[in-house]
Amino acid sequence: MDMQKQFSLEGKVALVTGGAYGIGFAIAEALARAGAKIAFNCRSQSNLDKALAGYSGKGIDARGYIADVTDEEQVVDLVGRIETELGGVDILVNNAGVIKRIPMTDMTAEDFRQVVDIDLVGPFICAKAVIPGMLAKGHGKIINICSMMSELGRETVSAYAAAKGGLKMLTRNICAEYGGANIQCNGIGPGYIATPQTAPLRERQPDGSRHPFDQFIVSKTPAGRWGEPEDLMGPAVFLASEASNFVNGHILYVDGGILAYIGKQP
Repeated sequence: MDMQKQFSLEGKVALVTGGAYGIGFAIAEALARAGAKIAFNCRSQSNLDKALAGYSGKGIDARGYIADVTDEEQVVDLVGRIETELGGVDILVNNAGVIKRIPMTDMTAEDFRQVVDIDLVGPFICAKAVIPGMLAKGHGKIINICSMMSELGRETVSAYAAAKGGLKMLTRNICAEYGGANIQCNGIGPGYIATPQTAPLRERQPDGSRHPFDQFIVSKTPAGRWGEPEDLMGPAVFLASEASNFVNGHILYVDGGILAYIGKQP
């Protein structure tokens, strides 16, 4: 068996939703390094332009599109444009997401629905749009970006935890429904990742000490550190490649061991 070929994505077309920055950008870069042609979406022209410049700076010829993953008509149009310009989607990474940290009794139903729409309904819409093409090709890979909140609850994230828990089960149900058609649907559950969005939580305090949340995360992580976007690259390539053809309905937690650890005794 040629192991390099098993992990190669040459000739594949990958759509990474929300691939303009952060985790989505890192995963798209990894898939491109493995040989895939990259398409991504975001919702604003300014983010699109910045992302295209970022991909170009890394020598990646990515195609960017403006589309809202919660709008089924826009997603169908997006998938059609990708098929025309690059070819049918072989790999879908449902990465676009949002979190609102609001105590449950203070959160409006509108805010709750918005989080669920983006984090759960969006992946459903995107998967629904690409599966017919995958069925026609006889293969496909869907990677849903889940979360440790697919397993755990925490204060102020009721909508996010509900959506990510639902995304875990959507992952398993896509496996159950389409596994026989050689479509593998798996999830990646990142731990706490050092991105620009989490930078305020890692800032040193005026006295030089760690931010309290930074202390909490490091103490709860056996690896003793935050994850880096690069930590998600290998898992993404594995789940997008032929190396994972008998892996289906699985959530791969890339969390430095948090979910395996009860924590130190005070």
